Amino acid sequence: MPNILIVEDETIIRSALRRLLERNQYEVSEAGSVQEAQERFSIPSFDLIVSDLRLPGAPGTELIKLAQGTPVLIMTSYASLRSAVDSMKMGAVDYIAKPFDHDEMLQAVARILRDRQGASSAPAEQPNATRGADKPASANGEIGIIGSCAAMQDMYSKIRKVAPTDSNVLIQGESGTGKELVARALHNLSKRAKAPLISVNCAAIPETLIESELFGHEKGAFTGASAGRAGLVEAADGGTLFLDEIGELPLEAQARLLRVLQEGEIRRVGSVQSQKVDVRLIAATHRDLKTLAKIGQFREDLYYRLHVIALKLPPLRERGADVSEIARAFLARQCARMGRDLRFAADAEQAIRHYSWPGNVRELENAIERAVILCESPDISADLLGIDVELSDLDDDDFVESAAQGSSNSHEPTEDLSLEDYFQHFVLEHQDHMTETELARKLGISRKCLWERRQRLGIPRRKSATADVSEIR
Repeated sequence: MPNILIVEDETIIRSALRRLLERNQYEVSEAGSVQEAQERFSIPSFDLIVSDLRLPGAPGTELIKLAQGTPVLIMTSYASLRSAVDSMKMGAVDYIAKPFDHDEMLQAVARILRDRQGASSAPAEQPNATRGADKPASANGEIGIIGSCAAMQDMYSKIRKVAPTDSNVLIQGESGTGKELVARALHNLSKRAKAPLISVNCAAIPETLIESELFGHEKGAFTGASAGRAGLVEAADGGTLFLDEIGELPLEAQARLLRVLQEGEIRRVGSVQSQKVDVRLIAATHRDLKTLAKIGQFREDLYYRLHVIALKLPPLRERGADVSEIARAFLARQCARMGRDLRFAADAEQAIRHYSWPGNVRELENAIERAVILCESPDISADLLGIDVELSDLDDDDFVESAAQGSSNSHEPTEDLSLEDYFQHFVLEHQDHMTETELARKLGISRKCLWERRQRLGIPRRKSATADVSEIR
């Protein structure tokens, strides 16, 4: 079980974060300052340190040196994002803005621990080693993205071609498809890999602060600007700036960003002087920027500046067998984290394959984490995934095969039956000695879908002695 140290002087925040991490199977220790952490613990013995930036006495960045290689995740408010970027240059593994979303914190912690484990377990590279020609660069290697379908192989090929250049890149795709993973791969494979990758979610920063955060400001530029401060674009100088959800960027900030791309310079809010910056821009969006440009909600000139190289991530529903590969990887990760040994039952595997996953990879990861937490047996059933695969999502062959495999007593030929005929035949044959839960499981669908299909086909449920115990409860 990973051991995490929280260093935070605000008791409420520290306690809430401790409960969050402990609920997710982490072992947690806590301290209110750097000095207290030194006195009570051996700091390098932890797997991860999560620290506030501003603490009584020494700042949280002091822990970077004391940790002796243990990753340090810095927490900061929007007002001190620039300082957080400075802490990354000092060796912090990442920063997270306060107030943070619980899922965002858990994802950051899991990613950092996963990266650390991968680095410590990776075998030393042989000088003359070569990649096998038939080995997909999906779940490992320099790309770091799981999946080997044709669309993703094409994506990997484009990443390798584009990464060494300084061209602007626009990553398009639905929410949850892994756009930030592509941005990280582009940065890590570029000549800027040793410089900072500054990630900014344009939708997460208040509109009134976005220009100041991106481009910096001078003292007195606006109410509350008591001192001048550099922005995140300036912090990315020499490295890569990743603007996620760039479609949410206000038009005024778009004009400033256009100047960065055209002239390679920025002007802080309230300043009359410009300064040169060397930044490679990667942007991402789930919105149609070309349509937004036509209706005046996005600058057309900025769109064409961004659209030098366009990478389009396919949604999970279009990635074929990748969904099962990703699901197994997530299951292995969650089991390792929680110290469990679980596998997918047949109905769960079928549900994973046939569900449309509107939330894409993020929804799949959350569903599997929930299932691992709730599962009380060695097999994860479809019900635990919390998804509802409609019967219409399955084609006739898959549905008939699933039901036939689930019943050793059914000897009727299935090749001449339609999907609805087979459903009716199967339910009428088995409903006297199966509960609704068992029927749904054998058919590879949810109980809700079973009930809806009964209603539509006019197959009333018979009252029998084999009442479903879960319904009585």
